[in-house]
Amino acid sequence: MKLLTMETRQYLTYYHSRYQQVQDLGVDLFVLNGEGTEDFWPEDHYRLAGTKDIAAIIELARAWHAEEQFDGVITFCEAAVITVAAVAEALGLPTIGVEAACASRNKYLMRQAHEKAGAPIPGFRLVESEQEALAAAADFGYPVILKPTMGAGSNFVFRVDNAEEMVRRYAQAAEGITTMFWSLAEPDGVDLGPQGLLVESFLDGKEYLIEALAWDDEVYLGSVVDRITAEGDTFDDDVHHAPTSLSPEDLAAVHEVVTAGAHAQGLYRSAMHAEVRFHQGRPYLLEIAARVGGGGLDLIARTTADYDPIAAVVDIGLGRRPAVRHYRPNGTHITAMCLLCDAGVVEHVEVPAEVSESDQVFLLKITARPGDLIRRPPHGNTILGFLGTTGDSLEDALDTMNDLATKIHVTFAG
Repeated sequence: MKLLTMETRQYLTYYHSRYQQVQDLGVDLFVLNGEGTEDFWPEDHYRLAGTKDIAAIIELARAWHAEEQFDGVITFCEAAVITVAAVAEALGLPTIGVEAACASRNKYLMRQAHEKAGAPIPGFRLVESEQEALAAAADFGYPVILKPTMGAGSNFVFRVDNAEEMVRRYAQAAEGITTMFWSLAEPDGVDLGPQGLLVESFLDGKEYLIEALAWDDEVYLGSVVDRITAEGDTFDDDVHHAPTSLSPEDLAAVHEVVTAGAHAQGLYRSAMHAEVRFHQGRPYLLEIAARVGGGGLDLIARTTADYDPIAAVVDIGLGRRPAVRHYRPNGTHITAMCLLCDAGVVEHVEVPAEVSESDQVFLLKITARPGDLIRRPPHGNTILGFLGTTGDSLEDALDTMNDLATKIHVTFAG
């Protein structure tokens, strides 16, 4: 089995652990990056286009495909979903298609698709100025959410509680998306849809993260995770717990809205990361991405629900039905968090053996390297890494995680 994986613009070595998981499944994995470094992957399995131009990337992929005869094209990167769809189409390999990829990447196109299909979503409006943002917020009523159409990782996503805050946050977000990695990492030469900011009405309930899979007319919820973060006006401090606290009735309602949203976006054979928030007792769609969730959500799915999203991506890339069932937790409790630190340039990260060798740690990933710049809201949302622990209960896992997190120390340059 030969698979080609892609990043339109290389995101450090963030996805290397995912690539290793693919190889562990017996796949001969090749990597093609648009923009990136020469030493990113073993030379005989790596190509660098040196550009984000989609025509040039497709041309290079075609030439390489003629040599290697790839069986499929995959990605784990949000900013490569459209590129992979275009390349797979060009090579005649399994794909969701460029139209569905754009509807699954651009939040405005996504909302339009959901609205047309009647899927439950917050009120939304594309805004191009501070005055338009203020007018939208006044119509919806504060609080509202301000977010980029082409964002990721909660960068420049704000809860806004009044007009004064909107003026400040709109200026920060409008400036931020001009330099944000996720805005700049999309392919050139593709109509991506509007790139700007959305104002959305606020949903007042709890949020849930779902690793899902669409196969023909059926949608499966493979893993469901509760977001247990104490929320403020930014959405960067993520803490998760599984198994979910949702009742069977609520899970059925979530399955219904995720199915509606996936089909509205044109996703019929795809791994998916869905985010749902309840409002007045009903689930509403926040987003459905045509890729697996980031951080440790794949590990959480395997640990708590015996579902492997990475294997599902491989199977779908190869055009075969993945091994999946409807959500069935196995009873293991976990908590997991994004590791956050102060802003600055990282000099050293110290992880003591007490953390790295703990038998309760199932997830430990330090993504920041020496020399990396950590940005914190409102200037960005760079994380230090991820930590997850198991336990006999939510409280047990959470106490262990919080204790171990305090033992990880960051030294900043200067």
